[in-house]
Amino acid sequence: MRSLAVASHVSPFAAARRRPRSSASARDAVSQCVKCERNQDRPLLGALRIGYSQGSSQRHGSKNLFTPAAAAVSVEQIEVSTYLPKGDMWSVHKFGGTCMGTPQRIQNVADVVLGDSSERKLIIVSAMSKVTDMMYNLVHKAQSRDDSYTEAVDKVFEKHMSAAKELLDGEDLARFLSQLHSDISNLRAMLRAIYIAGHATESFSEFVVGHGELWSSQMLCYAIQKSGASCSWMDTREVLVVKPSGPDMVDPDYVESEKRLQKWFSRQPADIIIATGFIASTPENIPTTLKRDGSDFSAAIIGSLVRAGQVTIWTDVDGVFSADPRKVSEAVILSTLSYQEAWEMSYFGANVLHPRTIIPVMKDNIPIVIRNMFDLSAPGTVICKQPANEDADLDACVKSFATIDKLALVNVEGTGMAGVPGTANAIFSAVKDVGANVIMISQASSEHSICFAVPEKEVAAVSAALHARFREALAAGRLSKVEVIQGCSILAAVGLRMASTPGVSAILFDALAKANINVRAIAQGCSEYNITVVLKQEDCVRALRAAHSRFFLSKTTLAVGIIGPGLIGATLLNQLREQVAVLKENMNIDVRVIGITGASRMLLSDTGVELTSWKENLQQEAKPADLANFVRHLSENHVFPNKVLVDCTADADVASHYYDWLKKGIHVITPNKKANSGPLDQYLKLRTLQRASYTHYFYEATVGAGLPIISTLRGLLETGDKILRIEGIFSGTLSYIFNNFEGSRSFSDVVTEAKEAGYTEPDPRDDLSGTDVARKVIILARESGLRLELSDIPVESLVPEALKSCLSADEYMQKLPSFDQDWATQRHDAEAAGEVLRYVGVVDVLNKKGRVELKRYKRDHPFAQLSGSDNIIAFTTSRYKEEQPLIVRGPGAGAEVTAGGVFCDILRLASYLGAPS
Repeated sequence: MRSLAVASHVSPFAAARRRPRSSASARDAVSQCVKCERNQDRPLLGALRIGYSQGSSQRHGSKNLFTPAAAAVSVEQIEVSTYLPKGDMWSVHKFGGTCMGTPQRIQNVADVVLGDSSERKLIIVSAMSKVTDMMYNLVHKAQSRDDSYTEAVDKVFEKHMSAAKELLDGEDLARFLSQLHSDISNLRAMLRAIYIAGHATESFSEFVVGHGELWSSQMLCYAIQKSGASCSWMDTREVLVVKPSGPDMVDPDYVESEKRLQKWFSRQPADIIIATGFIASTPENIPTTLKRDGSDFSAAIIGSLVRAGQVTIWTDVDGVFSADPRKVSEAVILSTLSYQEAWEMSYFGANVLHPRTIIPVMKDNIPIVIRNMFDLSAPGTVICKQPANEDADLDACVKSFATIDKLALVNVEGTGMAGVPGTANAIFSAVKDVGANVIMISQASSEHSICFAVPEKEVAAVSAALHARFREALAAGRLSKVEVIQGCSILAAVGLRMASTPGVSAILFDALAKANINVRAIAQGCSEYNITVVLKQEDCVRALRAAHSRFFLSKTTLAVGIIGPGLIGATLLNQLREQVAVLKENMNIDVRVIGITGASRMLLSDTGVELTSWKENLQQEAKPADLANFVRHLSENHVFPNKVLVDCTADADVASHYYDWLKKGIHVITPNKKANSGPLDQYLKLRTLQRASYTHYFYEATVGAGLPIISTLRGLLETGDKILRIEGIFSGTLSYIFNNFEGSRSFSDVVTEAKEAGYTEPDPRDDLSGTDVARKVIILARESGLRLELSDIPVESLVPEALKSCLSADEYMQKLPSFDQDWATQRHDAEAAGEVLRYVGVVDVLNKKGRVELKRYKRDHPFAQLSGSDNIIAFTTSRYKEEQPLIVRGPGAGAEVTAGGVFCDILRLASYLGAPS
């Protein structure tokens, strides 16, 4: 760029630069230049206008980027000689600062551009990463009279010089460095003048900060030319014309911009054009910018001017997310968005595009594609006109969720407002007068109150203005209060199809209610592009996760906490590992194990434990076990709406917490018999809570492992059948022992075999005592309506009285053979009568009692036909008579079948919660 001094007059800044800083004449000159800038004649801005036009004209060319040009000739004076083609042959690409952040990345951008097969390409680039901030910082330091601005200029120079040296070579490098030196020299002069004045106008600032795009785009142009491709460089200040439309906002002048683009192209027709983003000019040819996010806006405007087939925004993410992934780890990339949806999302703070970016392309139906420069395999997100045939189902109608924090809710309330015209106008006129930005408005149909959200930093001024405006109404009681509620956030659900899909609001508010979120205010336009709720800022992330999970995860998502990763728990985890993908794919059930706790260690995860390595992680990454913290981790997780604790222990202390967990809304599934066979009052309290709430308590595996005994009993009762008697072999261990206690085998040999095969507890007396069978009998008795305590069940123990006092299992096993003859006698007597021995539990519903005993059955009886460790249960009812009872039979012991029974309860819960059956 030529020095500012080449203008038709000497800049006052240049004059000031020639005198000592401390002299009165220097201060006078600077004061004069600032005064002139504020007046209509604007001599310094005239210098800026001429200076940038001359310099930028010199930057054009193909292989020789900077061809001579007549500095004094404006673009408007050149006759149009080449027609500017328009239409789908143009592909517009915009590369952000991160994409242009290093020399290697600039080269990667060049490769992407060269790899695009489009007939014509127009490339918009931002400044290198962090450079725009560095340039703003230069202006800030200079006007603050901070001497370190000179060092900051050096850093800007070094950054671009080192990048150029790594990227370019030979004549291209020499040309670029020559121009860089010239630009930096001009910037030093400008910043020196700002330093002396202690002030920088907006025009001066924007002239300074726009240099980053000039340098990055020139380097890219050289990099593409180096490959041999024909390429032209465009300073968009010569083409884009914008007019101020508000604070930090400009509107494009499409007619004038199109004329200038046509004239620019007539001088430099090219298949590849590299253009500066962010910068533009006023109608008076004064340099300006498109403000923050202006490079995206540049790409959209230019895409509209050439009627491009597509505008691609290259960034460092795979596309547009359904929610902020920093807050919602389960956020997904959206494949498509409508213009309106993208607009709504960006308004509510989603990192998509600035709302202005969408306007130019929307009017011409030009798709915008968001792509990841660092993952070219990712398809990205297409923003386009909404397809007319897109299904309006609940899965598709809500596209995303966005939030705005640091808001305050202002509530103006009073009976005197109802039916009084102009009240709303008076309220928002007062708000407008203080320049506050109203984010959301909500009004009850009774007109009794109006509330609206504004940024927290503006609420004090708003409150003062409203109190002043309505002083008389407040004093007279027509208005009862002007209330400010601090610490609020907005959560917005966005989707174009919400208007035509029933039930969206109901699902959203149900998700918030289940997460215990209180909604302060609600707003929804008749278009239903968004539903907006105001809530406490401290609840915002929790609300976002709860709402997102309800719409974007599987229809039925379960957050599971496993207590007791022992034999049954570990087997269940392995079964889940093998099946979770199938459940999600085929049944839309998403099971996430977010916690595993044993007696000493617990493993926690917010989104799901990796089930392929849970054992290793439990050893290496676990925390000390704490049941209260474990339950808190589950209950306070609001990513997933449904939580379930699976107790795989036999611990009575763990079972004592079921009531509290159910009361917190956590479902409970267990094979642990202690809760249902414990004190009757606790059992009744538990079942009463279960029936009164929507929280579920399943315990199928407490009686028959994987056999459907509880569900069969409930089915009979719920369909009106009357239970008369339940009799069965409930212990797989004792079934194995008596199925094999035949012929000449001794009882102690069979017990030893069962112990070695893993059928018994470490101490076989725990099985032979009959207590476990008694617990199953009491559970079935209570399910049948009998109010019995465990102590009401007489139990015939198979442990000889003399062996009950043995101090260890080994001692018991050593002494057991001394009782083999007694057992042999019982077996002989039974065989002589054509019978077999079986250890059974009986629920006698008619006589309201139960018992556990060793009984003899004829060899043709179903109980005599068992093998292995099978269980068998016979239900005698009004429908199923004694001569032909309903029989359930199958394996009743072992980790696999017990874990399978628990797994079935998990799926039953999912079905209750809405999964397909």
